[in-house]
Amino acid sequence: MPSYSPPLRDMRFVLHEVLDVVGALKLLPAHADVDVETIDAVLEEAGKFASEVLAPLNAIGDAEGCTLDKATHEVKTPTGFKDAYAKYVEGGWPALSCDPAFGGQGLPHVVSQCLFEMLNSANQAWTMYPGLSHGAYECLRAFGTDEQKQSYLGKLTSGRWTGTMCLTEPQCGTDLGLLRTKAEPQADGSYRLTGNKIFISAGEHDMAENIVHLVLARLPDAPTGSKGISLFVVPKWNVKADGSLGERNGIWCGGLEHKMGIHGNATAQIVLDGAVGSLVGQPNKGLQAMFVMMNAARLGVGMQSLGLTEVAYQNAAVYAKERLQMRSLSGPKAPDKPADPIIVHPDVRKMLLTARAFAEGGRALAVFTTLLLDRELASDDEDVKKECADLVALLTPIVKAFFTDNAWIATSHCLQVYGGHGYIRESGMEQFVRDSRINMIYEGTNTIQSLDLLGRKVLADNGAKLKKFGKLVEAFVEEEGTNEAMQEFVNPLADLGGKVTKLTTEIGMKAFKNPDEVGAAAVDYLRVCGHLVFAYLWARMAKVALDKASSGDGFYVAKLATARFYFAKLLPETAGLIGSARTGAAPMMDFDAALF
Repeated sequence: MPSYSPPLRDMRFVLHEVLDVVGALKLLPAHADVDVETIDAVLEEAGKFASEVLAPLNAIGDAEGCTLDKATHEVKTPTGFKDAYAKYVEGGWPALSCDPAFGGQGLPHVVSQCLFEMLNSANQAWTMYPGLSHGAYECLRAFGTDEQKQSYLGKLTSGRWTGTMCLTEPQCGTDLGLLRTKAEPQADGSYRLTGNKIFISAGEHDMAENIVHLVLARLPDAPTGSKGISLFVVPKWNVKADGSLGERNGIWCGGLEHKMGIHGNATAQIVLDGAVGSLVGQPNKGLQAMFVMMNAARLGVGMQSLGLTEVAYQNAAVYAKERLQMRSLSGPKAPDKPADPIIVHPDVRKMLLTARAFAEGGRALAVFTTLLLDRELASDDEDVKKECADLVALLTPIVKAFFTDNAWIATSHCLQVYGGHGYIRESGMEQFVRDSRINMIYEGTNTIQSLDLLGRKVLADNGAKLKKFGKLVEAFVEEEGTNEAMQEFVNPLADLGGKVTKLTTEIGMKAFKNPDEVGAAAVDYLRVCGHLVFAYLWARMAKVALDKASSGDGFYVAKLATARFYFAKLLPETAGLIGSARTGAAPMMDFDAALF
């Protein structure tokens, strides 16, 4: 069975040595008292919970799955899941980054992000139950009425209640303008909702005493399309004025999906039959409110894939050092044994280093992005808030799509390292591959993320957000331009930055004549941008490692070697992607649809 060791040393490296998060937090009144010791202590305890409580349940959850009692519509989660959640709540983990006004601990999101990376490495299916609650909390905190905040936020903060987002319907996935769920206003100001939702993660379970569903629906006089969607909060159990639970609401689980992976999470078909709900935000403005939760979820999905990349790498690296197979092409490396360990073979190392580079680069980008989010939310300088908000908007689709694409590559590589033993259940590797596959699909497929990046985040403002990131790259390149030891990192970074600028202009010009050019180039474009961001952060990590490698600490030696691998073996992928993006829409759109 697979094991998991929290990567605390690498987390501390990114947090304290590369990005100096404490220095940045000192400028934020809400987090000025947070210090290195506090962050490290929290993460050490989080790592223990992840590795000791959650990781042993991962294979159990995959094997058992969830079970639905069709008579009661109640769902039983796998053995140990409910007890683990009770320990999670007892430890105060749900409240880590929540507002103290609602019972939270008020720690920065960058700490919570590291927690969730570890939880996802240990057990992605379990982590989805509390993970979605944070999105519901953020949505209600931003758009809820005072009454809704009073009723729900304290319970979501404590973890006594969990949350979901109910968007998808059988006839519509990404195109929410097609949804049919209806909300009828009542004399007392409430609404009665009727309809069907599918693919609702953590939509029903036995781990918390109540489930807070955020549901998209249409009012009777709503305009057609996405402009006629409203958002409602619909609890599983109605909430009385004093905050206690009332009668069972008319929302239940009609079935569970039979899935490729994440078996331990209840992906529910939800039936609303006159369910009582209350309006969140303004009528017909539901998407605006829901996007708060969706953007949080997109960053969360990135953490899911980062977690899987890390744990798959850890186990494959151990296996490669132990598994004996063939001899090294350059001569025996373990002459006292019947064969050499497979770690001696170049392609095995390439697969392992690909996963390692994606995990460590992803960790740096996750911390970088979440620190920007903390600065956006907590700074008292409006210019800083705007700058950080623009960068978070630019990076969110990259975190979601680039991380999840990379995890699919990395987990597959790590399974390959095991050979046939990776394909069978005993090693646990095939579960990581199956679990990782959903992350490329939900919370907006990776194509949707690519269209969002290129269409909304780059071309819509004539590249203003992209230029803000470009200035960070330019400043680093200028700072290290005369450092001979950094040229192997700085030169490729500067070169790719210029190519991205040129490619963006070319696509924008083509799109004026044919909007399909955006759709044709978007996926390639996002991956190029993902590499640009990774290259920037890998160069920064290489700078720190270079300065400290002479200490003899193997950590810095390994970091520098991984940076060199990334720039030599992974960054060159951008050349083919740029070439593909430039070919335009014709190779796809000129093909007669009747011939498919």
